[in-house]
This record gives sequence, C-alpha cells and structure tokens, in this order.
Amino acid sequence: MAIGLNVPEPEETCSDADCPFHGSLAVRGQTLEGTVASTDMEKTVVVEREYDVFVPKYDRYMKRRSRVPAHAPPCLELNRGDTVQIVETRPLSKTKSHVVVEKLESADPADLVESVDPSQHADEAVEETTGNVTEGASDERSPEGN
Repeated sequence: MAIGLNVPEPEETCSDADCPFHGSLAVRGQTLEGTVASTDMEKTVVVEREYDVFVPKYDRYMKRRSRVPAHAPPCLELNRGDTVQIVETRPLSKTKSHVVVEKLESADPADLVESVDPSQHADEAVEETTGNVTEGASDERSPEGN
C-alpha cells in the first residue's frame, strides 16, 4: 500500500494496525531524520536529532538535542544507532505522534560496543580491596587538640 511518500515498502509483512504499510495508519505532516537512541520500549523507539542554535552573546553555535518517541512497526528491524526517517501521524499515545517509515542506514556494531581494557581496571580494583592508605592520609584524620 502506498503511503504517499517515496519510501520503499518493507519486505517483511506484519499484522500491526498502526503500521503505515500493512495497517490503517495515515501519515501526514513533518518528515524528520534522526538516529535511534533507545529501543527499550515495546514497539517504540526514541529518535534523537542534533541541531545547532546560535548564541548571540558569545557569537557561537551551541549543540542541542531533541528526542522524539516514534512507533516502530514490527516489519522494520531497528537497532540502536540506526539512522531512520520518521513521519508525523495522529497521536498514538500520550507522547507518540510519529512513526518510523524507513531505515536509511544501519548502525555499525563496532561503534556501539566500547572497547575496555580489563588490565587497565584491574590495578584500581586491587587498590580498593587491599585498603592501602598513604602515610599522609592517616595524619590528616587524627584530631590535633586531643
């Protein structure tokens, strides 16, 4: 079913009533692009958009971020970090008034996983468990007048 946008229809099918492709959800209004910041909720993703705002006092630009909750149809496989296109629709819940219609770019899994060197943190853990105290620290804690 065509939704009135130049967006390819997903190959998978779903039985979601709020899917613009396989359900009866009409889309209208703004079309936005952003990155998926969270997929923790069921059938919902949080899309984050970054933009610049001019600050006249400092004659510079400041980065701002807006987070838009959007409905994620089951026929679209979305992960954190993906670049998506969302379109405005009727209110679907208290906070959701957008739906994801296209996945523009997949996230690179290597970018999402932070590489941590375990040997770097091992020394800190040993110091915490042994309770070694420097000489100067014990003198500071003793009361001077007594």
